[in-house]
Amino acid sequence: MPVLRLQSVHKSYGNVKALNNVSFDHEGGFYALLGQNGAGKSTLFQLLTGLFVPDEGEIKIADKDIRTQIVDVLAEIGVVFQQPSLDLDMTVEANLLFHGRLRGMSKSEMRSRMEEELTRLGLIEDLKRPCRALSGGNRRKVELARALMGRPGLLLMDEATVGLDPASRDSLVKYVYELCRERSMAALWATHLVDEAENADQILVLDKGELRASGTASELAEQTGQSSLLDTFLTISGSPKESDSTG
Repeated sequence: MPVLRLQSVHKSYGNVKALNNVSFDHEGGFYALLGQNGAGKSTLFQLLTGLFVPDEGEIKIADKDIRTQIVDVLAEIGVVFQQPSLDLDMTVEANLLFHGRLRGMSKSEMRSRMEEELTRLGLIEDLKRPCRALSGGNRRKVELARALMGRPGLLLMDEATVGLDPASRDSLVKYVYELCRERSMAALWATHLVDEAENADQILVLDKGELRASGTASELAEQTGQSSLLDTFLTISGSPKESDSTG
């Protein structure tokens, strides 16, 4: 059973087709959803989290239909959105406990999981600090800890490194890779940055609302006759290479 299954998913906003006949199975591990800004990545994540419903098609998470079993589906996922979502005036602890209560977790469960995730992320000493006092990278880590408290089978990361410095960005990507291996967790990582997708178990290339290609970096390069994932991505998305766009 795939962790996530999309079958012929369509979503339009007026005359604009945000997603057009998107189908794929997520079999587990780290999947990268690679696409330029405006490709439809955020729309897809809005559908996966129940913020919107598809115009057509089927979405199942852990074999649960998102249209008819949304409460069960939400219990299966953890999400880090592109836009920051912490209450900056609350402490790290208060933000995570508030989330735990929303999920219906017991006090002991909230405490143990919060401490486990923050310890692993190196943030346990910041427990009582207001989130406003943290760096951008550490705020993202708190959001990740919050997403992991429910032990999700599927972790959704929507452009989660936007605004982070290179070191923080690299650290966050590697951490999620490790989680997938150690916890047998599935992750769907949406990004427009090729290096974040390079080592993914599967790369899904989304362009203008359509899924153009899927495979590992080497498989996609072979399919397009290119030598790198960057050139492959530019070829699939129809973007000019830097040398082609000068003069």
